[in-house]
Amino acid sequence: MEKITEKIKSKKFRNIAFGICIFVIIAWVVFRFAAIGAENARAVFNASRNAADVGAPVYVIEMHQTNGVLREPIAIKNNRALVSSARVGKLRAGQPVGDGEITSVSRDIDLNTGMHIVRTRGASDGLQYAEFHADGYFVPLYAVHGSTVMVVENGVAVPRTVSVLRQDAQNAMVDGLNDGDIVILSHVSAGDKVQIKK
Repeated sequence: MEKITEKIKSKKFRNIAFGICIFVIIAWVVFRFAAIGAENARAVFNASRNAADVGAPVYVIEMHQTNGVLREPIAIKNNRALVSSARVGKLRAGQPVGDGEITSVSRDIDLNTGMHIVRTRGASDGLQYAEFHADGYFVPLYAVHGSTVMVVENGVAVPRTVSVLRQDAQNAMVDGLNDGDIVILSHVSAGDKVQIKK
């Protein structure tokens, strides 16, 4: 037993044990890299490779000219509302608001408030929405990037230049689309292959 203990304590034994440990670690690393390479070589699902080969899955909306509604928030008190210059152009007399309607929109700024005065009839106090009804092409606002939307053409994402005619917090009415155009709602780049999700 003393001879075994001496051999274990010897420098030569420690060097051999250290060498074996290093060899095992290197062998394990080589094995893992070989296994990863084999997995990549097989038909293992790889999202980025799949997107490049068959197209990235995207959500879309098919365009048809429809009658849509855009809603502009307006805070009313005693059938009167104050609206900023940036928003006054979205309101007009006769426009439905809540249970009532807008009767007049001042184009002049009220000197006391620095805002435009909008008068209503039959509208309840509080936050209401002035509705704008129109025929056109309506897309979710997040699908519009500056002055473009992405459409599907032959399985590829292609930018289409549009003009935003009017918008609210969620949707935009745009010009530059046609019936049957497929607008992409998912995030893609121009030239990406796409696969439409049903």
